[in-house]
Amino acid sequence: MNEKSKFIAEKNSERLDKLLTELFKDNFDFSRSMIQKLIEQNLVTVNGEIAASQKMAIIVGDIIEVTIPEAKKTEITAEKIEFEIIYEDADILVINKPNDLVVHPGAGNRSGTLVNGLLDAIEDLSSIGGVERPGIVHRLDKQTTGLLIVAKNDKSHRVMSEMIANHEVYKEYIALVWGNIEPSKGIIDAPIGRHPNDRKKMVVTSKHSKSAKTNFEVIENFEYSNTALIKCNIETGRTHQIRVHFNFIKHPIVGDPTYGRINDKDTKFGQFLHASKLIFNHPITKERMEFEAPIPDEFNDKIKELRGK
Repeated sequence: MNEKSKFIAEKNSERLDKLLTELFKDNFDFSRSMIQKLIEQNLVTVNGEIAASQKMAIIVGDIIEVTIPEAKKTEITAEKIEFEIIYEDADILVINKPNDLVVHPGAGNRSGTLVNGLLDAIEDLSSIGGVERPGIVHRLDKQTTGLLIVAKNDKSHRVMSEMIANHEVYKEYIALVWGNIEPSKGIIDAPIGRHPNDRKKMVVTSKHSKSAKTNFEVIENFEYSNTALIKCNIETGRTHQIRVHFNFIKHPIVGDPTYGRINDKDTKFGQFLHASKLIFNHPITKERMEFEAPIPDEFNDKIKELRGK
């Protein structure tokens, strides 16, 4: 059932959306963009008339009524899915995602995802991500293992999303790449966009792209197999960013079925890429949070193989 909220303006305001954002921040914590969507959907009236624009001026005494639509219920089925919860409180979860697990349902893929497992294990998840992505603040690829933040309510989700957008969440990865890398430190600063001929792939391009920056450091070069163990952190969060960037500099991720070498296409484990560390301030308490997840056993075994020991 839709919920209605009624306000009488106690001060003048140059913009309706700005005033409503202030009025709603305590009870609903709606972002300005969410308020703007309600106005666009004709769910806001001023003095009994549908609000003409999010930019309309408000004067003292104006009566504003907002209809808040009922949140859509997910049609995704809860399932028992194996994953490790590293941390949990009333606002967030930190998950250690296993290999070969898709984060959320998509076209033709309605089950067997992390979201299916979250719906079974967690009572409350944020709704900002929509009915198919409850709680999902950011993603990892299917065959990327490691740390993932999940929001349990809309306020924590909104704040975490803003923190990620403002580069306030430190995300560090461990990866195996083809080829020895010299020098031992570097920055890959190259824009990423959709591949012009394959919409499932991303590519470094100047056309219809977004800036992307990856910092990396070589942990060890393996001369035996002409590979390297690296750690990197991303200043931006573009789709497939690390995989695309290292392919761009001719050091693709070992085992990458999409951007790797031809003989990597059929490997069972997939790319050897692990989200190993997260550092951020808690979205509600502002406490500094730091988490680390060890690389999977298969990853360790592959390091020994490539090291030649």
